[in-house]
Amino acid sequence: MSQKILLTSKEVNIILHRLACQLIEKHLDFSNTILIGIQPRGTFLAERIKNLLENEYKVQDISLGYLDITFFRDDFRRTDKPLEANKTLIDFIIENKKVIFIDDVLYTGRSIRSALTAIQSFGRPSEIELLVLIDRRFSRHLPIQPDYRGRQVDAINNEKVLVSWKENDGEDAVFLINNK
Repeated sequence: MSQKILLTSKEVNIILHRLACQLIEKHLDFSNTILIGIQPRGTFLAERIKNLLENEYKVQDISLGYLDITFFRDDFRRTDKPLEANKTLIDFIIENKKVIFIDDVLYTGRSIRSALTAIQSFGRPSEIELLVLIDRRFSRHLPIQPDYRGRQVDAINNEKVLVSWKENDGEDAVFLINNK
């Protein structure tokens, strides 16, 4: 198994600022916009984006929630090991709001399809957008594309993209891991 660094801490930070600025350009005041981090790894990115918007760009009143998609996945009954669900935390109304799903890596698109199903339990948003740090563009099983992407990565099937967050893993970095 070999690993290659795709993004350093400095590069991750630059990308996070760019993504935050793109959100400001599109949504401006965020009074009708909600950020939803997809559990488990999208929550770190969602928190970082929210903190940047509030602290660096002085955007006020940003709603942030976390969505667990475990039991909405189309493959959750196909595993022999028991699945552990994460916590969903959406303590606000999403009806007629603009929802931005946030996840670290877009791979097959199945997680986002699951999130689209899961969010319906909380109401009907006026629109849904997708923000990802890494877009593995040649691996899609479903016709799902991000509205905001940090970096596109061309990885083949035996390679894995691993995003490390300093809050959880001790450093900000993105690695390409070859399982050969």
